[in-house]
Amino acid sequence: MKSGINRGMAVLLACLMAVLCVGVGVGTWLLVGRSGPHRPEISAYSHGHLTRVGPYLYCSVLNLEDCETPQSQGELPVSERYPIQLSVPDAIYRAPWRLVQVYEDPTNTSSTIFRPGTRLAVTIPPVDPHRGRLAGIVVQLLTLAVDPAGELRDVPHAEWSVRLTF
Repeated sequence: MKSGINRGMAVLLACLMAVLCVGVGVGTWLLVGRSGPHRPEISAYSHGHLTRVGPYLYCSVLNLEDCETPQSQGELPVSERYPIQLSVPDAIYRAPWRLVQVYEDPTNTSSTIFRPGTRLAVTIPPVDPHRGRLAGIVVQLLTLAVDPAGELRDVPHAEWSVRLTF
């Protein structure tokens, strides 16, 4: 009789544990599932300082009017002596993307376009001998669109921004 009670108690405990595990799994799924879409983050590093930042602007590729504008902007302390290491995630790496380097004099802004699958990281000097100090870096995820004149142009549908402080 005692072994039957012990066996029944073990089965009851096993069932309770199974129900508890299922409940925890469903609860976790509900919490994570409602957090919204995950947007890619870029990272920038220089001399012991790291910043990770989500998009400043993120639009639908199919409808450039359908945008989220969290306006996230990273900040990275830099010195003239140490370069900046910019890293992009696979979601950006697999697509055409543009690096915009904004200098203290915005008329000296430069940009470089990277083809899909060519660059996961870029090393950037914080000072250019001709342009001066770098004030910020912008990563733009590109798509093709037709402008009002009927010309095909590459336009950003997502943008990440890091402000540099000396």
